[in-house]
Amino acid sequence: MRDQPPKVRAALLGIGLAELAVVSASSAHPRRGPGQGFGPLGRLLDPDSRWAENTSYPPLDTPKPVAEGVFIVDSQLPGTVGMVIGARMTVLRLPDGGLLLHSPTRFSHALKRQLEDIGPIRHLVAPNIAHWLFLRDWQAACPEATTWAAPGLRQRRQVRRAGLRLDHDLTGTAPAEWGGAIELVVVPGGLGFHETALFHQPSRSLLLTDIVMNLEEPKVPPLLRPLLRLFGMTAPDGMPPPYLRAVVRMRQQDALRAAEHLLTLQPERVIFAHGRWFERNGTSALRRSLRWLLRG
Repeated sequence: MRDQPPKVRAALLGIGLAELAVVSASSAHPRRGPGQGFGPLGRLLDPDSRWAENTSYPPLDTPKPVAEGVFIVDSQLPGTVGMVIGARMTVLRLPDGGLLLHSPTRFSHALKRQLEDIGPIRHLVAPNIAHWLFLRDWQAACPEATTWAAPGLRQRRQVRRAGLRLDHDLTGTAPAEWGGAIELVVVPGGLGFHETALFHQPSRSLLLTDIVMNLEEPKVPPLLRPLLRLFGMTAPDGMPPPYLRAVVRMRQQDALRAAEHLLTLQPERVIFAHGRWFERNGTSALRRSLRWLLRG
């Protein structure tokens, strides 16, 4: 691996992780009869799936307050070969009372009603090239909301094929419509990867998506735990998967400057999409989780 260029290393690691996930999720005995497939959606909805229940942080699909004007919604999404992974949306109440939905998770009318009890839904944010899959449902339910996308997302073939509406691209400056309460930091990478971090200044909360992943071992299948531990992806100071680290390192200096900027913000808490988020001592926890990118 050391002799391969970064793009090849990233591809090999991604393929290897996918194959290991297939092995860990496979069984010699079907859990359902013919015609009763146990694909991603079936796994997600199946009440007998122990891992489907255990991958996230209940109560699911309901807003939970974490600071003044900051709420999280823990949910799930289909993963590889029928597996389910936990996912998290963060909701910010802006100075005008409107809500910003960061990395929207699966839609339900019940969740929409709960959010509207907090404030009108005015902004939908897709912060990187992966976290956009549920946007269409939210757009249909909230037609007046504006959609903001990470740089490069609209160029993705899957996004163009889906016909997803993206109103504006995010830059290094927060939109005026957000009321001056948020600072943006774009973390770049190779292969068109960008992740836009949001820093909510009133609560000193930093919102990330995938550049930190802090998986708790009881919430992943046992056969995957040694692999995740080996790759440094487990709590208490987990890192993103090796292929994503390799992609970000393709723009090492730019990504390093962005990471150092995130630390200078000194967040009190760091909220991200997968795993146990950092409820306290956010700056020191973030520094440990970014050790793969920081100098020294």
